[in-house]
Amino acid sequence: MALFSKEPDKTVRTDPNSRVLPPAQPMTPVVVTSSPGPSEKPIMPMPKASAPAPDARAYLDSGSKISGKLSFDGATRIDGQVDGEITGKDSLTIGETAVITAQIKAASIIVAGKVSGDIIATQRIEIRPSAKVIGNLTAPVLVVHEGAVFEGHCSMQPEASQSAKVTVFAKDERVAVGGA
Repeated sequence: MALFSKEPDKTVRTDPNSRVLPPAQPMTPVVVTSSPGPSEKPIMPMPKASAPAPDARAYLDSGSKISGKLSFDGATRIDGQVDGEITGKDSLTIGETAVITAQIKAASIIVAGKVSGDIIATQRIEIRPSAKVIGNLTAPVLVVHEGAVFEGHCSMQPEASQSAKVTVFAKDERVAVGGA
């Protein structure tokens, strides 16, 4: 028997009718939420980075770095670094540790980190106190909290009205319309 030797045991036979079990799933640690007493130590330290929003279906942690185009269908939270373009159909939350250099388009956008690039939202943009935004903003609703840094231009109109056609009347028509 090869119990302690480095050679595999050659006497072990496998049953062709036996089932192979799937690999065991890793166990998740349990965190105790009550505060420890003076002589007790916490079982596990709480993570320093903010956790994904409960409704977020996609999450990029603070250790992630991405260059390129990102596209999301559901709610998303980004705490890492992104360079390129971000497009979402739902809400997008940019966490405090995020550093984004990208053009951003989504329905609703909350910024708490650093963003350099234009931001277009079809519903709302919120800039939290810890945020630093350098770029142009376009959204029907804009909320800028006290303490936030914003450098750029903002337009509070829906994206669809930006592409609306402008009709220019000739000078004679303007006078006729205005005088009538």
